[in-house]
Amino acid sequence: MQSVKQNYFEQLGKLTKRHLLVFFNNRMRVFFTLMVPFIVFVIYIFFLRNLELLTVKDVFSDSTIDELKNFDPSGNTQVNKYVGAILDSWMLSGIMAFSTLTVSLQTNNIIVADKENGINRDFASSPVSNTVLIISYFVYSFVVTLIVSFIFLIVCFIYLACLGEFWLNFVDVLTILGVLLYSTVNSVLFTVFICSFVSKDMTMVSILTVFSSAIGFLIGAYMPFYMMPAAVQNVCCFIPGTYCCSLFRYAFLATPISEASGYIVGLDPQNGQAIIEGLTGNFGYNLEFFGMSLTPEIQSGIIAGFTVLLVVLNLITGKKLTSVIGEMGKKIAKATKPDAHKDK
Repeated sequence: MQSVKQNYFEQLGKLTKRHLLVFFNNRMRVFFTLMVPFIVFVIYIFFLRNLELLTVKDVFSDSTIDELKNFDPSGNTQVNKYVGAILDSWMLSGIMAFSTLTVSLQTNNIIVADKENGINRDFASSPVSNTVLIISYFVYSFVVTLIVSFIFLIVCFIYLACLGEFWLNFVDVLTILGVLLYSTVNSVLFTVFICSFVSKDMTMVSILTVFSSAIGFLIGAYMPFYMMPAAVQNVCCFIPGTYCCSLFRYAFLATPISEASGYIVGLDPQNGQAIIEGLTGNFGYNLEFFGMSLTPEIQSGIIAGFTVLLVVLNLITGKKLTSVIGEMGKKIAKATKPDAHKDK
């Protein structure tokens, strides 16, 4: 029994290594996988950041303090520093949630390629356990998604540090890493489930294009939920990535909002708290589900529920990941039926 278990672990290790080598040996695939979050990041810096700062100006209009009332998005005041820190942390946390989903989906190209190119025929005719093969795909996707997302997280930290906006403490960083692990597991389960129904590379390309274009908006990565119609907001609450995005925001924004609150309330005791509430509301810091405000603890529980559901769904559809398409698949399936050997 022990040798059988060791054999399974050996198979899992070798299969996972094989998937990783196939992925990393294709430099173009690695490049484009890395580029997904970085392209959004560059677009934000050069095009969206100033537009987002303009939306903040109205928040300060009720203040009687000149430094706040005359807020200039292109200025270099202390207020700009605090607002910039909140804005950048808000956007980067959204891109982090977006990257775990898109990167994990891109890694699944190998699963689809194994089906289409007939690699699964070799696996099916070998002593490799089908269950171990399925698990190896999940492990491979998790490892690659975590590595790419972690690289982007380091870039986010460097960007914040260069602007003098890295105010995260040790607990914040640990929380972000915990959310990253949580989000990666959920994203891998979600995207592998989708890809279990895909067997053609062209279909995968189409799904990836549509998914990458829409998912950032649907999880609230690019724009606050209050800007969407109520019906769309409610639909978005049934997407697991929405809660991962929100948890990233709580982790990234906790200290910057605390620092900004201390400064703005001290500068304008009368209206300062209202301004802070306006800022957090303007950036969609708080998440609501059918009008009910959700705390981080509730959101973590919801993600856990989605994770359990996705595990069950993947158990049901897992065999589709290793299916052999074409006539050869039918022959293998027929040969492996218990009754096939009895008739001979």
